[in-house]
Amino acid sequence: LPKESGRFDLPIALGILAASGQIDALLLSRFEFAGELSLAGDLRPVRGSLAMGLALRRLGSKRALVLPQASAQEAALVDGLAIHSAAHLLDVVKALTPGDAAQPLPRATTALAAAAPRGLDLSEVKGQTGAKRALEIAAAGGHSVLMVGPPGTGKSMLAQRFNGLLPPLSETQALESAAVLSLTGAFDAERWGQRVIRSPHHSASSAALVGGGSPPRPGEISLAHEGVLFLDELPEFPRSALEALREPLESGRIVISRAARQAEFPARFQLIAAMNPCPCGHHGSAVRACRCTPDAISRYQGRISGPLLDRIDLQVEVPAVAAATLANAADGEPSAVVSARVRDAQARQFARQHCLNAALSGDAIDAHCALDAAASKFLQSAAARLGWSARSFHRVLRIARSAADLAASIDIQVAHIAESIQYRRVLAVQ
Repeated sequence: LPKESGRFDLPIALGILAASGQIDALLLSRFEFAGELSLAGDLRPVRGSLAMGLALRRLGSKRALVLPQASAQEAALVDGLAIHSAAHLLDVVKALTPGDAAQPLPRATTALAAAAPRGLDLSEVKGQTGAKRALEIAAAGGHSVLMVGPPGTGKSMLAQRFNGLLPPLSETQALESAAVLSLTGAFDAERWGQRVIRSPHHSASSAALVGGGSPPRPGEISLAHEGVLFLDELPEFPRSALEALREPLESGRIVISRAARQAEFPARFQLIAAMNPCPCGHHGSAVRACRCTPDAISRYQGRISGPLLDRIDLQVEVPAVAAATLANAADGEPSAVVSARVRDAQARQFARQHCLNAALSGDAIDAHCALDAAASKFLQSAAARLGWSARSFHRVLRIARSAADLAASIDIQVAHIAESIQYRRVLAVQ
């Protein structure tokens, strides 16, 4: 049995005690145990207790789970399970003593923190109407976004406020997100039910981004499960790390294979990426002149491969904001107003197809993204002129479906198709 962490200490100790007849071996079959033991017999918290509870519930097990006190409070978030807490090995031994002398372990409970008020607000970003609209569509349909623009135009500010546009997590989503965080000890009960936003530095390796190690551990894309992954300075990430994003962007999961074992982690996240258009950052700017050669611009943008760029739904330009706009008071819509439209649009999607538009595939696209003759002709003409792949064609349909849902339109109109096409033209596929 490979001993990957201290969580096997308690089961091993109980096995020895049962073999020597000091506890009732028959009672062991009613429980699952995990916990690290100190030299004095104190039980210390272990990582992944919430994931253990979820696994037991999915297996339909009737066994109770015995954990150290801090871990038991975490696992108690899973409904439908009997979770018991213990502070010392002797507490567990007393509960497993033969006869009437047994002292039952207390049931674990957890106190959920009240939902924190929304923090950063979209109205604080001045200008950038087009980028705000793109983020609204992305939030409504679950789409990924790439923002391209000079330094200091608000790309990071927009990304940090994206979470405020998304509806609250359901209980199932919150449990799945917390379970992955629990595997690395990053779960915080005070942030229960809040969407995670992960912002790894561009020096992150492929293993840090998608997971790895021995034994395999989840990476940033899994820690952002049911949340947002923000990759700033996208071309500066190692090419191997960016290419590793291609499969999880499509499947919502990542499989890590090593010589001795294979592990699969969930990775259903929304990618929000940002980049400069060139090495100096001012290509296409009306404020400052670009000093990069065409070859340097091409090489810089070429760091993002065509297959990866093809998988990013919306590409939006974030231009420099005029000084007059910066001097004026903020006049954009607050996040609460945009979030209400997003929530209504998502409700339409779940009522129609039981998933977000970004998850549509195969026959579902044909069924729910049908076009009339005028819209179909317009889209086919654009696809032929721009040389799109089948993936790009279908992504435009999904984006148009999200735009239509935001407008409470049953059918996809030519205007929705036209808007969606604009979100695929910022960078040419290399």
